[in-house]
Amino acid sequence: MNLSVVIITFNEETNLSRTLESVRPLVADSKGEIIVVDSGSTDRTVEIAKSFGAKVFVEEWKGYAAQKNSAIDKAAGDWILSLDADEELDPQLQQALHELLEAMDRLSALGKRADDHSLPVADATSEVGTIPHADFVGLWIPRKNEFLGRWIRHGGFWPDPKLRLFRRGRGTFENRAVHEDVQVDGGTRRIQSGTLIHHSYPTLSDYIEHVNRYSSLGAEMVVAKGKVRFSVINIVLRPLATFIYNYFFRLGFLDGREGLLLHLYHAVYVSWKYAKAWEQSRESSADHRQ
Repeated sequence: MNLSVVIITFNEETNLSRTLESVRPLVADSKGEIIVVDSGSTDRTVEIAKSFGAKVFVEEWKGYAAQKNSAIDKAAGDWILSLDADEELDPQLQQALHELLEAMDRLSALGKRADDHSLPVADATSEVGTIPHADFVGLWIPRKNEFLGRWIRHGGFWPDPKLRLFRRGRGTFENRAVHEDVQVDGGTRRIQSGTLIHHSYPTLSDYIEHVNRYSSLGAEMVVAKGKVRFSVINIVLRPLATFIYNYFFRLGFLDGREGLLLHLYHAVYVSWKYAKAWEQSRESSADHRQ
């Protein structure tokens, strides 16, 4: 089996079909599998996943990294493609990954033939040399982020490379409360064609909910590093500097009204994160005094 596509879900019925349809060509004809770890959806998420032939596991929520690592542990493919439920492979990326996986499959077969003493090693290794960049365990993929339906091209949101394809057994998500990334044991490469489309935050309500949730998780990470004092620098000046840097110096203003709102509310996220960290730290100190 070449590929395991792993996805964690919770109430993703509006997104999941699009995501699974985009990976269907890569796992068709027993070339791969789809692993979905759901955390108790109350909509049609599980039903949709099963309609695409996914192996579905329902587990209690353990945090983003732990949930994704749980999905990885269930994978049987030689390569793992980790996706969010609101992401989609564009046609160019589908084709590029298809060609890459076929090339790596041929490489693996040639390696087995080279171990066969009935085949001269030179005959096998000569073909191996025609497959470029075989010495990697992870692949970086550029991601297009959409906000209110618009592709955000500036302000640090493009090309937004993500390490999403990696060899099984060579990559796991780092143990972070939020903004978790894959850590791989070995070299990486960048794909030459195609993008991952991130259909994020189609409405302002979606983004505000995201800001509230992620700022709480970010605050937990700040508090874990030590006691947090009330700081005008962190709550006011740092968010202001973040907005100015991303909106003006990184040309976020070129993304129109959507860019303005995105960078404005991202600055709010920074402010909320440090304000919540102070609040959590104060509550923790009060509990210790009791």
